[in-house]
Amino acid sequence: MHAYHTTHHATVHRSSHTLGEDATAAYEAVRTKVAHFIGARDSSEIIFTSSTTAGINCIASGWGTQQIKRGDEILVTQLEHHANLLPWQQLATRTSATLGWIPVKADGTLDMSTIDRLLTKRTKLVAITGCSNAIGTQPDLQTIIAKAHAVGAHVLVDAAQMVAHKKLHVADLGADFIVFSGHKIFGPTGVGVLYIRKELHNTIAPCLFGGGMVHEVAMDKATFLPTPQGLEAGTPPTAQVIGLGAAIDYVEKHINFDLLKEHEASLCAQLIDALATIPTVRILGPIEQLKKSGHLVSFVIDGIHAHDVAAYLDAEGICARAGHHCVQPLAKALGYDASTRISLSCYNTHDEVNRIIALIKKISR
Repeated sequence: MHAYHTTHHATVHRSSHTLGEDATAAYEAVRTKVAHFIGARDSSEIIFTSSTTAGINCIASGWGTQQIKRGDEILVTQLEHHANLLPWQQLATRTSATLGWIPVKADGTLDMSTIDRLLTKRTKLVAITGCSNAIGTQPDLQTIIAKAHAVGAHVLVDAAQMVAHKKLHVADLGADFIVFSGHKIFGPTGVGVLYIRKELHNTIAPCLFGGGMVHEVAMDKATFLPTPQGLEAGTPPTAQVIGLGAAIDYVEKHINFDLLKEHEASLCAQLIDALATIPTVRILGPIEQLKKSGHLVSFVIDGIHAHDVAAYLDAEGICARAGHHCVQPLAKALGYDASTRISLSCYNTHDEVNRIIALIKKISR
């Protein structure tokens, strides 16, 4: 990003001078890199956005407004981040469609016994997280996608909490739309990725209008470029895209996802087993699944607010998230107001988890 700002800082797709051509080449090289990283068949399936949220809203506006009508159904889950719930609530209101959801069970897993009843011939879209950002639940995406396609529905996967912990193979997964953010995979903020299966490109209208996405403009009409350029109006986040490319280079060079899964799960198991011995601590989410393949642990302590727990840990040099984690319906379903979340990654160690355990035991007393 520093090199871009200091040696070839120019707007992409606009200029024929050397700086502009260098910037465009660097920007488009990352599109190809992202496609390879997530297993897309073609780089045209990759659209750069500002975030996961922007990508979801692009599909809700550009695809949903065209494809979903009165009486149609949208299906989400009770696990969803607000970013993968509110756009569909708004779309259902605008179109007079019905919004349904797969409920969670007491252990935080989805109640899959409801899915055959909830999926009908009127279901047009299933929007589902690849991993809950709040409690770590990992839905059975393959089964849900197959069942959705069997009734003619399309599927959007929110992979924001998934992309840094599990290798994505979008062509094999079979989802129609996939979204994630650069900062979730060690990249900068301000850049996201929207994957759209190529066969659906002609079904999506632009959700933003302006420079860079037009083919021809008259005073009373316009035609637009095909995807991806047609969905990237305005000056793109060029530096952030280049930063995302560098992050992907780092991940592909240094991270083996199979080994990462083992490492993160062992940290989760260590933390969960210790927390389970503290009578005042309630661990949220599917405990056995987290111990086998998780990367985060959320919990509540009786009589101590989650924000106080996080502030105490912060004073000891440990960054933890506290609150409802943008999943208020899930928190209400599981019966808590706020939780403390410990997020674990490739750089964390068992010694660090031991420090966390000691501090949680201390504050619990």
